Amino acid sequence: QVQLVESGGGLVQTGDSLRLSCTASGRTFGNYAMGWFRQAPGKERGVVAAINWNGASTYYTDSVRGRFTISRDNAKNTLYLQMNSLKPEDTAVYYCAYKNSVRTPPPRAARDYDYWGQGTQVTVSS
Repeated sequence: QVQLVESGGGLVQTGDSLRLSCTASGRTFGNYAMGWFRQAPGKERGVVAAINWNGASTYYTDSVRGRFTISRDNAKNTLYLQMNSLKPEDTAVYYCAYKNSVRTPPPRAARDYDYWGQGTQVTVSS
């Protein structure tokens, strides 16, 4: 089993920045891909960004490319999402996800991931 714990969410204003963190623990053996997903009320959970096992390959959904940066520190088993120039449409619950995989580019679909965090709320006011 792998446990994922997100932190860093909150209430901010349009144009502000936030950094989300996700720490993995448990049987985090081998090389693994990780991703950030988000779900707004009444909408499906969708990918925000994903990163492969060594950080060399990343993916961003179009709406966040150029504003968000995904990164990872494998020594700390921690995933990050730096979110700049936040907009009200970024408001959602953000989840990190984990999959034992060396696929490059990293998986993008929620169904591809095996473990999930509990989510952290990000609210951007206009």
